[in-house]
Amino acid sequence: MTNPIEVRNPRTGKFDYVIIPPPPRLLTQQCKRTRRAQVRWQQLGLEGRIEALQQWKEAILSGRDRLTEALVNDTGRLSTSVLEIDSFLSSIDRWCKSAPELLQDSAKNTAIPFIALQQTSVPYPLVGVISPWNFPLLLSTIDTIPALLAGCAVIVKPSEIAPRFVAPLKTAISAVPELRDVLTFVEGAGETGSALIDNVDLVCFTGSVATGRKVAEAAAKRFIPAFLELGGKDPAIVLESANLELATSAILWGSVVNTGQSCLSIERIYVAESIFEKFYHQLVAKAYRLGLAYPTVESGEIGPIIAERQAAIISDHLLDAVEKGAVIHCGGVIEDLGGGWWCRPTVLTQVNHSMKVMTEETFGPIMPVMPFSTVEEAVSLANDSIYGLSAAVFASEAEALEVSQQIDAGAISINDAALTAIMHEGEKNAFKFSGMGGSRMGAAALKRFMRKKAILIKTNATNDPWWFENGE
Repeated sequence: MTNPIEVRNPRTGKFDYVIIPPPPRLLTQQCKRTRRAQVRWQQLGLEGRIEALQQWKEAILSGRDRLTEALVNDTGRLSTSVLEIDSFLSSIDRWCKSAPELLQDSAKNTAIPFIALQQTSVPYPLVGVISPWNFPLLLSTIDTIPALLAGCAVIVKPSEIAPRFVAPLKTAISAVPELRDVLTFVEGAGETGSALIDNVDLVCFTGSVATGRKVAEAAAKRFIPAFLELGGKDPAIVLESANLELATSAILWGSVVNTGQSCLSIERIYVAESIFEKFYHQLVAKAYRLGLAYPTVESGEIGPIIAERQAAIISDHLLDAVEKGAVIHCGGVIEDLGGGWWCRPTVLTQVNHSMKVMTEETFGPIMPVMPFSTVEEAVSLANDSIYGLSAAVFASEAEALEVSQQIDAGAISINDAALTAIMHEGEKNAFKFSGMGGSRMGAAALKRFMRKKAILIKTNATNDPWWFENGE
């Protein structure tokens, strides 16, 4: 028997929810059942799978209020929860629309006139998805939806920090007979995730570098693919030619949306010396206008810090920065309000790369701003990181494009920030320690759940010229 896990409410600090992880033996049995059901799911055909996912979407819409309430209790924020649900529902439609073209088999001639090639693909039977707490719904389904359309069965292990959304999602799944046997959510902590890896054919993990390394090692031992989306320390470079009004608004949003609790948050800002003072004064003025979503979820834009341990990390980074000479212009304090942990948008200057706030993932609404004297210095500072998830460049378009080619990151937003949170068509890889494996965006996000198979067909009845001459 596994021990129950108590779940903390990020707004009140109270432990008001309990999950019970499945014993390893029960999880193994569940994986076996789901794997067996995958055969029928694949045989259903793409058209049937699309129909099932559309039915799931309708069931979710019918219970949307309950799902919204659960997400708010998980995360303590409302507007981002609404956006998260909208993004999830639109992703179902987007993948259902593009899957027929992406999953088509193809036949073509080859360099050898009498050998034809038929290219096809087959899905991995059982996919395991291990997802984090910062966007509980979106990140538990971003890999799940294309995997299901590819013909895989999926078992999802969401974070034990934000699991309340699972119950209304399971209710919607149970309303679709074709789906309920091939899509399962299991609740638990790291031990459950580890046990899941031992029972699946492919694993998708979103989370920290430290845990991602363990996932990669466990997958390698089993010789199964691992797709990892890990930490980030995304830089923004603001050149002299930038539109400062636009840049400050974009960087503010990219830094503090969801209280900065996003792997693709802007966490380092490098600004040309000639515009440095004007830039950070504008940024501070705009940061002051954002309020906390307290005492109600409608009170402001900045929600609570979801994970209690993250509040300690943010506080440690701020203390380290101040001890080393950083100046805080707004925010800068972790507040205890109503039992929850809160942090207002924080702008720091006089920062450098000896500080944790410039080198380690902070995962909070913290905006350290540092001047540079040359473009080469800006690029060097941006690349001085173990991370390479994404970045942003603000300048004239031609200059920004030139700089973007020099940045070691998988996605670069030009004159905007964190665009991969909104636009999912562009294929990208995570550089450095920000992850590994195929792109979870663009066409590759669907195709990575398929194993390619080549059927080579001899089309004539004569001996091949490379056969043995006396082989008749």
